[in-house]
Amino acid sequence: MEYSNQTSMNRFILLGLSNIPYLQALYVLMFLIIFVITLFANLLLILVVKVNSQLHIPMYFFLSNLSIIDISFSSTIVPKIMAITVSQDKSISLLDCATQMFFCLGLGATECIILAVMAYDRYAAIYKPLHYTTIMNKRFCTSIAAGSWIICFINSAIHVYLTFQLPFCRSHDINHFFCEMPPFFLLSCQDTYLNEVVMYIAASIIGVCSFILTLVSYVYIISTILKIHSTAGRHKAFSTCASHLIVVSIYYGTILLMYMRPHSAYSPEVDKTVSIIYTTVTPMLNPIIYSIRNKHVKNTIKEKMKTTAAFVKKAEG
Repeated sequence: MEYSNQTSMNRFILLGLSNIPYLQALYVLMFLIIFVITLFANLLLILVVKVNSQLHIPMYFFLSNLSIIDISFSSTIVPKIMAITVSQDKSISLLDCATQMFFCLGLGATECIILAVMAYDRYAAIYKPLHYTTIMNKRFCTSIAAGSWIICFINSAIHVYLTFQLPFCRSHDINHFFCEMPPFFLLSCQDTYLNEVVMYIAASIIGVCSFILTLVSYVYIISTILKIHSTAGRHKAFSTCASHLIVVSIYYGTILLMYMRPHSAYSPEVDKTVSIIYTTVTPMLNPIIYSIRNKHVKNTIKEKMKTTAAFVKKAEG
C-alpha cells in the first residue's frame, strides 16, 4: 500500500505491525486485553494503597508511583497502536509524534529509577531493619520520587529537541508502531553521531546505573535470605525475589537493548518486538508481580469486596 501520498513535511507515517487483515484483528484484540488488564490492575493497586493506612509505607509509595507510570506509559502507546492498526490513515503529525516521544522517554526513564529505588528500599528493610525508618524517611522518599520525574522529563525534552532538529529527507515512513528515537535516526540524511552519543550517555547513566543498583540490592537481599533457618520461609522469599528479578531484568534488558545498540545493529522487526515488551507487557505485569500477590493487598481487596457486598445487600433489602 502506498502511504507517501498521505504525508507532508509536517507528518509521519507509522507503518505499524502488519498489513495482513487477520493479524491486524489479532493484534488489536491482544493489545485491548493487555490495556484493560494494565489499567484495572494498576488502578486497583493505587486505590488499595489509598484506602489502607497500613500500606502508607515507602514500598507502596513507590509502587503507586510505578502504577501511575505504567498507566501513563500504556495510555501513551496502546491506543495509538490500535488506531494505526485498524485505520487506513496511519499518519501522525510532527507535534503529536514529538509529544508521544517526550512522554515515552520520560516515563520509561522514570520507571528505571523507581525500580532501582524500590530494590534499594527492600535492601534497607531487610539488610538494615534498625535503620530503615531513618534511611527511608518521608522527606527522602518524596524527594527521590519528585527528582526522578523532573530529571527524566528534562532528559526527555533534550532528546526530543535534538531528534526533531534532524532533517528527515530520506523518508517520512517510520517502520515502527510509535514515535521512538532509533527508527528516526534511520530517516535522517544528516549524521546522527551527536544524537546517538547523547542517547548512549543518558541510557548509561539512567538505565545501566539503575540496573546495577537494582542487582546489587538484590545480591544483598539474597545473601540475607540465605541466613533464614526456615526452609518454607527461605523458599517463599526466594520465590518473591525471583519473580521481581525476572520482571526487572526483562524491563531493563529490553530498554538497554533498544537504546544501547550501535546504529548499524538497528532492525525494524527486532525493535518492534523489544518495544512491545517494555511499553505494554511490563506495565501489565508490574502490579501483578509486585503487589497483587501480596497478602496485605489481597486482604484489603477481600475486605472491601465484603463491605461492598454487604452494603449492596442492605440497600436491596
